[in-house]
Amino acid sequence: MRKNFVFPPILSSGETGRNNRAKIAGTIVLLCLSPVLAVTLPHPALAQTKFVTAAQIKPILTATKGNWIALREYGEQDLLYFTHLLSWRCGLTQISYSLNDEETFNVWPLGICDEDLPNPNVLAEDQKIYTGFPLGSVQSVTVRITYDDETTDENRYERKSVMIP
Repeated sequence: MRKNFVFPPILSSGETGRNNRAKIAGTIVLLCLSPVLAVTLPHPALAQTKFVTAAQIKPILTATKGNWIALREYGEQDLLYFTHLLSWRCGLTQISYSLNDEETFNVWPLGICDEDLPNPNVLAEDQKIYTGFPLGSVQSVTVRITYDDETTDENRYERKSVMIP
């Protein structure tokens, strides 16, 4: 799809000289290499969204369901990471998980969501983001999240699909 853009004049009709030619050349390069910049600037209302409610984070977590958790072999352990979900914890009331098709779920600590911060989703320095299990013991993980509107979502992951180096 082709879009036409209208830009204000670069120089007034009376301006000439070497510095002005550089201004024109720099502007032309910008327009040729990065026309997307002119159309992708954030809308002020969107830039101020803090993503702290279920309505705001559900589309994100639905689209990134494959990334909710990660598993890594480190030393003699399987490390199970919840970093992605914790980054969107505002709008959640619970994260729980079960291993290897067990029926019981373990609740993961969410940490605080301080809506007074410019970015309330920033993880605190002491936020626990992973837990360890004996090496090779995690074959599958089922994750269940509860949103602040009391709806839930769940996904099951096989070891090989969530392994990271």
